[in-house]
Amino acid sequence: MSDGGKGARESRGASGEGTLYVLATPIGNLSDLSPRAAEVLRTVRAVAAEDTRRTLKLYAHLGAPAPALVSLPAFDERGRLEPLVARLRAGEAVALCTDAGTPGVSDPGAALVAAAWDAGARVVPVPGPSAGLAALAASGFAADRFVFAGFLPRKGGGRAEALAWLAAAPCTIVLYEAGNRTRETLLDLAAALGDRPALVARELTKLHEELARAPLSALAERFSGEVRGEVTLVVSGPPAGAPPPATADAEPLEDELRRRIAAGEGPSAIAKEVARARGLKRADVYDLVEKLRGR
Repeated sequence: MSDGGKGARESRGASGEGTLYVLATPIGNLSDLSPRAAEVLRTVRAVAAEDTRRTLKLYAHLGAPAPALVSLPAFDERGRLEPLVARLRAGEAVALCTDAGTPGVSDPGAALVAAAWDAGARVVPVPGPSAGLAALAASGFAADRFVFAGFLPRKGGGRAEALAWLAAAPCTIVLYEAGNRTRETLLDLAAALGDRPALVARELTKLHEELARAPLSALAERFSGEVRGEVTLVVSGPPAGAPPPATADAEPLEDELRRRIAAGEGPSAIAKEVARARGLKRADVYDLVEKLRGR
């Protein structure tokens, strides 16, 4: 019997509580479901799923009957925890799986894992597919240190702050993006970080998988038309021997904006100068200035 099967059946810890399996599911190709993950799915009493329809496809692929499926959507994750925690307290084995990859990265799940720890349950990771790690491995960029940035804020001051923070990162950067925002994000990254080598990995492991590696500006040109599906971006770190970015030793963006506002500078002038100095969009900086002014 494999370790996965043994773990699924011996679900009670020393306290008599159940076990939560944090289970990575395929990001596209169902054949990437590991044998251990398959055995856990066959043996648990319940599955917490971001979308139960996706989970039913996994069981159809396995040719196995599905146990109790509990929907755990991102918009109401905390509101649906109690029945799952009750199962764990009763000594049951529960699997947590989201639509793709490992739960709790850019998906719901973190709240359930934290609740399982609080309830004294065993928490067992069942590793597997990850779009971020797959793209990083395929990029050829340094992977000894990297930053996973998830999804950038779409606009405004939050986006400006995130880009400024990434510009100061001394390592490879991995982030996710929707297809229709890929070009804009590539251009923003080029403005904030410089025209570094990068990788666009679209629809990883799926039928229309596409990987392209080039400078950020060239990738923005390549993906200037309609881009469909899910995209993972990997941006190389600063060139070896390059001086730290200007923002690395500068005061935090919001601190600089507050200082300039207090000094009586106008919003437009602040946005123009700060955007140029930090490689950010003027409109994003202006939005943040107005937010800090309470407008």
